[in-house]
Amino acid sequence: MSNPGDSDDTPLISLRQMAEYLAAGCKPKDAFRIGTEHEKFGFRRPDLTAPPYLPADGQPGSIRDVLAGLARFGGEPINDGPNTIGLKDGAASVSLEPAGQLELSGGPLETLHETRQEFETHFEQVRAACEGLDTGFAPLGFHPLATRSAMPWMPKGRYAIMRRYMPLVGSMGLNMMTRTCTVQVNLDYASEQDMRRKLRVSLLLQPLATALFANSPFTEGKPNGFLSYRAHVWTDTDNQRSGIPPVMFEDGFGFERYAAWLIEHVPMYFVYRDGGYIDVAGESFTAYMAGRVPALAGVTATLGDFADHVTTAFTDVRLKRFLEMRGADAGRADMMVAQSALWVGLLYDDAALSAAESLLHGAGWEDAVTARTAVPRQGLAAPWRGGTLRDIAADVVAIAKDGLRARRRLNAVGEDEQAYLDPLQAIAAGAPTQAEHWLQRYNGAWHGDASRIFAEAAI
Repeated sequence: MSNPGDSDDTPLISLRQMAEYLAAGCKPKDAFRIGTEHEKFGFRRPDLTAPPYLPADGQPGSIRDVLAGLARFGGEPINDGPNTIGLKDGAASVSLEPAGQLELSGGPLETLHETRQEFETHFEQVRAACEGLDTGFAPLGFHPLATRSAMPWMPKGRYAIMRRYMPLVGSMGLNMMTRTCTVQVNLDYASEQDMRRKLRVSLLLQPLATALFANSPFTEGKPNGFLSYRAHVWTDTDNQRSGIPPVMFEDGFGFERYAAWLIEHVPMYFVYRDGGYIDVAGESFTAYMAGRVPALAGVTATLGDFADHVTTAFTDVRLKRFLEMRGADAGRADMMVAQSALWVGLLYDDAALSAAESLLHGAGWEDAVTARTAVPRQGLAAPWRGGTLRDIAADVVAIAKDGLRARRRLNAVGEDEQAYLDPLQAIAAGAPTQAEHWLQRYNGAWHGDASRIFAEAAI
């Protein structure tokens, strides 16, 4: 989301303005960058409970304490009212998800080598910030132990609005907010046509990504019957703004068509004015522009309001001034770098993108939705056009490796970026996914004690 006070107050009067806002993200290929975001659950080491925002029960290890520790490494505080809810360091930031999941929104980087280094530096800083707090962090797709009621809430105005509204539009929205963690990569496009090609390839392959990165097989200490329970949660969170919208596969789809979908079909959450959030959850953005929302009487719609509204669409691939891949569970560091590597390899080399389109020739919205419906439970065994996702996994990873080879982004010892796909190549060849690995541990060495996942998954 945009930070309070950063919004553009240009009056919003036309759909064309919104399309131009999105089109402003177009960049020449030599300006393409990689922005990786990931989340992780905090846990108190003595009892594995989630740390609250403020110290409680005389125990150290609050989320505010962690932010204070991270502030030693630089960054300006991001405040919501009187509360610090993140740190901004240039183009990168650390922020809080609703239950205190700690998110790194990485800076725009040129290579995956830099992405890996960014992860390592961040993890070192988080570990240092947690020294003396008896607290750790673990990137997992769904909280393996806690009930929803046991999760804390962070003091962010946007989240208070969503907390009230979510139960009105789906059965699992509060689970999404409090008990899920993801890893995402943000990638650029050169033109409207380039955006459309990349968006459709990545939408069709997002179920495969969900299967490859599945890492949430436990709920409240027991196997839940899913490989990616996080992905299952998204199937009934708020379907007006989630999933794979058919509009993205329609002829003529582009920036203007997407802007129209956003304002006509995605209900609002809020408008930010004068240092606070006005709750208009469920209202129409189109009605707001026409002055027909009573709570916003006399408030002029702005381009900044539209920019905020863009962030409230939660499609499997989100179109902003870049493309955001949203199908993967958070997980091991090498797997989270592999997530970025997969999409960079597929989308940033012209030959690789064309090869991916050829592999997917004839596939459309129904194929993506069919796979998306089955993949949370079935993983790579989910159906794909008469076969399964496993049937295309090795080919997709191979195309991505070719794309990374062609990029020729070398590190200090002359190695390119292909090695970051090694974990996915192993899974495509039959190695267990992260979820399958944890289930093996649960049924074997852990003797049915899922709490042991925190010691093994901690950063």
